Amino acid sequence: MTVRPERAQGLGRGLAALIPQRIETRATATDLPIASIRPNPDQPRRRFSEAEMATLTASVRQHGVLQPVLVTETLDGYQLIAGERRVRAAVAAGLDRIPAVVRHLDDRERLELALIENLQREDLDPIESAHGFRRLIDDFGLTHEAIAERVGRARSTVANTLRLLDLAPVVQAAIAERSITEGHGRALGGLPSEHQEHVLGAVIDQDLSVRQTEELVRRLRESKTTIGQGPEDRPAADPDLERIEEDLRRSLGTKVSLARSRRGGRIVIEYYSDEELGRLYDRLTGGTA
Repeated sequence: MTVRPERAQGLGRGLAALIPQRIETRATATDLPIASIRPNPDQPRRRFSEAEMATLTASVRQHGVLQPVLVTETLDGYQLIAGERRVRAAVAAGLDRIPAVVRHLDDRERLELALIENLQREDLDPIESAHGFRRLIDDFGLTHEAIAERVGRARSTVANTLRLLDLAPVVQAAIAERSITEGHGRALGGLPSEHQEHVLGAVIDQDLSVRQTEELVRRLRESKTTIGQGPEDRPAADPDLERIEEDLRRSLGTKVSLARSRRGGRIVIEYYSDEELGRLYDRLTGGTA
């Protein structure tokens, strides 16, 4: 079948309008001197595992940098957007050049791409993600919906991640270090910030699940002697007994009550399931139920 010249000419004009755009946005890598690349001040990732970096450095030393880093051109060289681990590994491996893709981006696009690249690789811990989202809101006025669309997350995920920044700093650090999960953090968020550290110790020491942490927080909030409740809100009591009760609650991860009598007193330890009874038994005796 022969194509008519006039149709080919019309189709050619349509393609001509598209082809330049594709050429302009095509990512081509070039080797750049590592010394000409400055770190990204908006890099959302703050922690780099020494073990992971050692493994990556060994791979780069043997095979080179297989995936280009992403940079943007500046007046005095280039600024890194994504690929800081690769740059660090290349330096540690003794390389002086690295493959890079150069893109012309504004400040918001730089932060967005750095976030997206790390999120896609699952390189960011939840607190780093939260700080990145907060920057997009505070510095660039993005809404939760806009952030969710750009980073490929649900809006509820973005909102829940941002709430982690309301936690006590020590709890945020525990999440960042993977000592506890986001779920644990959200459960601890039900307590006043100044008291979260005490319960955090019990959660980590006893390896409580998220569900157990939620239950512990609920009991502490409902207890008449719950932390955070002012002395004017409860009857006068022996401060030494209250301190001991609080220490036992944190240690056992459940509600504990003390009562003195003329000949001594009693300790009441509450449990709410057979599983929890077994946990308390192990905790108190070091044996198995």
